Amino acid sequence: MQNWRTELNRLCLLLSLAAVIGYAVGHVSWVLLISLCVYYLYNLYQLRRFNLWLNRDSSESDSQPPESFGLWGDIFDGIYRLQKQERRASSYLANIVGKAQESSAALEMAVVMINKQGNLDWWNFAAEKLLGLQHPKDRNQSITNLIRNPSFAEYFHSENYDETLKMEAPGESNKTLEFQIALFGENERLMIVRDITQLHRLESMRKDFVGNVSHELGTPITVIKGYLEAILDNLDGLDEKWHKPMHQMQQHSLRMENIVRDLLMLSSLETKGLTKTQDVIDLKSLFSEIQSDTQQMFKDKMHTFELVCPTSLCLVGKRSELYSAISNLVVNAAKYTPASGHIKLSADKGTNFFNIAVVDNGVGIENHHIPRLTERFYRIDGSRSSDTGGTGLGLAIVKHILARHEAELEIKSSYGEGSSFICRLPLSRAASNAIDDKQSQTSTDNETQQVYSDSDI
Repeated sequence: MQNWRTELNRLCLLLSLAAVIGYAVGHVSWVLLISLCVYYLYNLYQLRRFNLWLNRDSSESDSQPPESFGLWGDIFDGIYRLQKQERRASSYLANIVGKAQESSAALEMAVVMINKQGNLDWWNFAAEKLLGLQHPKDRNQSITNLIRNPSFAEYFHSENYDETLKMEAPGESNKTLEFQIALFGENERLMIVRDITQLHRLESMRKDFVGNVSHELGTPITVIKGYLEAILDNLDGLDEKWHKPMHQMQQHSLRMENIVRDLLMLSSLETKGLTKTQDVIDLKSLFSEIQSDTQQMFKDKMHTFELVCPTSLCLVGKRSELYSAISNLVVNAAKYTPASGHIKLSADKGTNFFNIAVVDNGVGIENHHIPRLTERFYRIDGSRSSDTGGTGLGLAIVKHILARHEAELEIKSSYGEGSSFICRLPLSRAASNAIDDKQSQTSTDNETQQVYSDSDI
């Protein structure tokens, strides 16, 4: 502000001096005009110097500003200071970017930066190896043109990147890649790609191993069970000291048979996709069937069952699988609810989900156990599972069945007060009772329902 005042004072002094000279020579107006022209030409000259300096400075980082005084000198010096600060900031940022690029180049996973137009901006060396990108040929090319896969295009344009995408590497059917994308800046994307071929093979080997071992164990267990049943039918001919071991052997052979059956069920759920042809399930009828079966299994406990389900509610899905999932939850509730307890089985359409809930007033579950209940063979108390004959796979089966129906299992419980198991299915699986009741009935007649497992607790 002080410089501007000095410049204005200098201009006023120039005009005053010009007025005095003009008055002395008798041409005030002309002298003032000439003085203003001189002042204008001086400023125009300084502007030209300023422009030449800026043009020169764009390519010369150490270019000094033109020598001047007054307001123009302050402008030159101020711009020069700002340029030095900008150069230091740019150098610092360039150094950070350089280190980031060097470190990402050393990673085995591909790192790709994609601009808001969906074109490639930058990628590391691993991206060239995994995705076949070529530098600089592919720069500013659309990522969906370079990775021609319908699954990837759908994943990329969906902008829903909560889950990762697993697919074969472009041009290589023997390599499996995992894609994960994150949004940043102005709709720009950072894509990270990992080679999970080995993990995928190990997972496939695990599934095959479980399935094969379970299948191979089925025959010898059946033989053992058959001989034990024959021996138990003729216990009178055995010494009394063998009675208890024989009963224990039969009990454990039955438990082994249940475990093998559940493992085969899990293997089937993991390896086989849900069929396109699905059933329209009358939930009220399904609930009544599950209630009847469970009451028959636990008739000594005299539980009170409450069914809450509107007559018009139907569900689209695989009836045999959903029967297994819901009946597992109800059987669990019956096992851990004392005699004369209350079990509620309900279904309703919420705002965002279609909910099926199994609520009991049984022994309940401590909070720290809840996150792990759906793990295979996880037990709160091993003795409880042994006493009830559970395999520890029931809730794992429920979780897999629900996942095949785009659903989730929510567990709420208070120790000593009971538990709630809520299956949250998408609203798209809700159907009207008027939809093809004949199809649902035919499916019911053709399938044999079975409670696949008992306890996970």
